[in-house]
Amino acid sequence: MSEYIGYHEIDSATDAVRARLTIIPDIALILGSGLGELAESIQNPTIIPTREIPFWPVSTVPGHKGRLVIGELEGKKVLVLQGRTHYYEGHNISKIGLPIRVMQRLGIKTLILTNASGGLNEDFYPGDLMIIKDHLALLPMAGENPLRGPNLDEFGPRFPDMSAVYSPELIALTEQVAAEMGIAMQKGVYVCLSGPTFETPADCRFLKMVGADAVGMSTVPEAIVARHGGMNILGIATITNKIDPDGTNKATHQEVLEMGDQLAPKLMRVIRGVLRKLA
Repeated sequence: MSEYIGYHEIDSATDAVRARLTIIPDIALILGSGLGELAESIQNPTIIPTREIPFWPVSTVPGHKGRLVIGELEGKKVLVLQGRTHYYEGHNISKIGLPIRVMQRLGIKTLILTNASGGLNEDFYPGDLMIIKDHLALLPMAGENPLRGPNLDEFGPRFPDMSAVYSPELIALTEQVAAEMGIAMQKGVYVCLSGPTFETPADCRFLKMVGADAVGMSTVPEAIVARHGGMNILGIATITNKIDPDGTNKATHQEVLEMGDQLAPKLMRVIRGVLRKLA
């Protein structure tokens, strides 16, 4: 099998999902570590374990259930990926984009990405929500770009524009929703590292110096593939731990999951509000 996903893999996975749908979703959400319980709010759900979808990359990380939940939320038809896959799990970077390609094949135009992140910005604290205004794509810069390989012309151009990956309109709408609810939202630049190691103090000092506000191990490959396929993207990072560049605090995955559980209700309020206002 080729290291790059192609139309055969995409269409096989899409056909398997479409065969089990009772509604055609308009909006997709991908949930990060500790945030999977948001999917429990979906009404009249159809649940598809991703292990049952051909060619779908399997999630192996605690806190990522690995299933699609399709149904209704705030009157909108949604598809929720409850548990993403990561590059550090051993998947080829191209395969990380397959779920996005399936969403595009289903006709989904709007994608909401969430993740758990470490706060680099000195003004960010655990419990904050950060709207992603831009990202720093260190993996793709180093050659591990999810669009590497033959271009899938049916989805987008060989050299896609990345000047505004995250929709300014969706960012403005989210800020409006949060303000109406009295929920403070940070806004900043998200940087994706390969993982699975957490960052060293030197890593953090470098990332702060080049303008990153939050750091994680996901989201950017998905956003690149989504942008290539013309989707409107909203990214929200949950700040689950504050990173001390002097190295006096130690991050753990359990800490990330626990803070994700605490943040989930606030994030869900914001997402519900955004969904209500979407046309």
